[in-house]
Amino acid sequence: MADLTVIKYDRKGHPDYGMHDWGAYPPEALQSGEPVQTGHTYLDTASSIFYSGVWDCTPHELVPGPYDVDEFMIVLEGSIIIEHESGKSDRFSAGESFIIPKGTPCTWKQDEYALKFFAIHDDPEIPLQADPSLQAIRVDHDADLPAVIGQDPGLYESEVPEMGWLTLYKDPSGRFQAGVWDCSPMKRVATTIERSELMHILEGSGSITNADGVVFNFKAGDTFMVPIGMGYQWQNDEYVKKIFCSYTP
Repeated sequence: MADLTVIKYDRKGHPDYGMHDWGAYPPEALQSGEPVQTGHTYLDTASSIFYSGVWDCTPHELVPGPYDVDEFMIVLEGSIIIEHESGKSDRFSAGESFIIPKGTPCTWKQDEYALKFFAIHDDPEIPLQADPSLQAIRVDHDADLPAVIGQDPGLYESEVPEMGWLTLYKDPSGRFQAGVWDCSPMKRVATTIERSELMHILEGSGSITNADGVVFNFKAGDTFMVPIGMGYQWQNDEYVKKIFCSYTP
């Protein structure tokens, strides 16, 4: 059986048939607008606890309420406004990324067309409860990253790299998380990845090789998914910085 492969994301959706019509919003979910939404799912777990893809939609405003999933988003075109219960309002524009934790009391607003990559964690065992302490989290691409210390040299074919890691959100189960990571040049020992991870490269370039020897080359600006269970050997010959969002069953 052939090994799994890295899934490259495209803002136009599937390479052969593009985006699908994702249907109308139920009228009771809308405060205003008649939104038209399309999308493509690149990865979906059997139970749909974790799924990820690309989505676009015309202007609209949803009914206020607790956000019913954990969601990580990269805005590709347009902008999205999240208005919090406190009255604080955040606009996330093209080139920015953000996270909405499950239970965040907020209102989703769009005063223009928006296109995004997304990753959603929807675990029915975690009850939906409005938590006023939660709010949308803007990902600072230039944040200072705490150094990772005490690394195991056995993980690398190269010298142990200098690595930084900032977790911006982790759900109550600890299975879904998102943040920013960077690393000096290195090559990992080949292994099998034990999580599904969406990656967006901010700086640098490198490669990921699966168990069949298929090489996926990446560079700044690329977005892709590494599915759980895939043979995984990461190599970067220059500094790399990425945003990540992962789910570990």
